[in-house]
Amino acid sequence: MLRWAIIFIIIALIAGVLGFGGIAGAAAGIAKIVFVVFIILFLISLITGRKKV
Repeated sequence: MLRWAIIFIIIALIAGVLGFGGIAGAAAGIAKIVFVVFIILFLISLITGRKKV
């Protein structure tokens, strides 16, 4: 999932350089959402995956 966030941010950067404002904004927005979902799932797996000793 982190890979998707990186892909969308790269698309946003390339589109921004080339002047495609709408595409860059959309890709950046998607990248932000995917990154937040990744962080939430990572924290949940970190908390629930711990073994109690």
